[in-house]
Amino acid sequence: MIPEYPELKPVELADKDEVNKFLELYPPEICELTFANIYIWRHWEKPQLTKIKGNLCVFCSPPDEPAYFLEPVGENCLDETVEVCLGLAPRLSRVSERFLKKLKGRYSLQEDRDNFDYVYLTWELAELRGKKYDGKRNWVKRFEKSFKYQIKPIEPADVSGCLELVHKWGEASAEYEQELDERTAATVAAVEEALKNFKLFGLSAMVVLIDGQVKGFCLGEKLNPETAVVHVELASREIPGLYQFLNRECARTVWKQYVYINREQDAGIPGLRRAKLSYHPHHFVKKFNLTWPRG
Repeated sequence: MIPEYPELKPVELADKDEVNKFLELYPPEICELTFANIYIWRHWEKPQLTKIKGNLCVFCSPPDEPAYFLEPVGENCLDETVEVCLGLAPRLSRVSERFLKKLKGRYSLQEDRDNFDYVYLTWELAELRGKKYDGKRNWVKRFEKSFKYQIKPIEPADVSGCLELVHKWGEASAEYEQELDERTAATVAAVEEALKNFKLFGLSAMVVLIDGQVKGFCLGEKLNPETAVVHVELASREIPGLYQFLNRECARTVWKQYVYINREQDAGIPGLRRAKLSYHPHHFVKKFNLTWPRG
């Protein structure tokens, strides 16, 4: 059971059903609010759960930024709930515009561009129509002409190949940065956890095999009735066009029943921002830091 505030508890697998009940009743818009995302990042974000005024509240204390609450999940006494949260943490972070519209109190807001979610129309990613996608289509054609491939839903037997790809990505990142920084190590650990427990979390995934070896995969889940969220998309950079092909095929198959695909944030990384913008997002889920008014 998730306790009532002021008691908090570290997130555990046993909390999955209770957290998911809140998320089903109040479908989220921000990528952070899925049980899988909260759980797989627990070693970095140190998430703790509590209930305030009947709302689910997630308190995080990562090592690289001040502690914060995510936006509460629920509809009960939200201003009072926010005030309680601000009594423990200096801010609420990753707060959506949709949540802010429910508040009546006076707060200080700071736009958090690095954490904006990129949201795309599924059919656009699946079809890549028009001049703006010429480059993407060319990369896909190059891949399809150059390689014999198999694309299929992930099975337990594929997990080891996916993990090998994740470790190679971590090693390449460490080489580029001269060392394996803590954040990259945490990312590798989070993806490992997601892959090893994809069935338990109810995640959908697809893998691309070339010569029987995993060379790319995507991993995600339902965020709300209209939107899928992609937590991981990883491909071998040694294979030209594979990223573009994987992105298109996942939109065509895994996420085809959704209107939108949320591909999470760019974390302020210039290369990642360019890549996400190059797919022409339909809109952003803008996020803010919320604090007490200054002065």
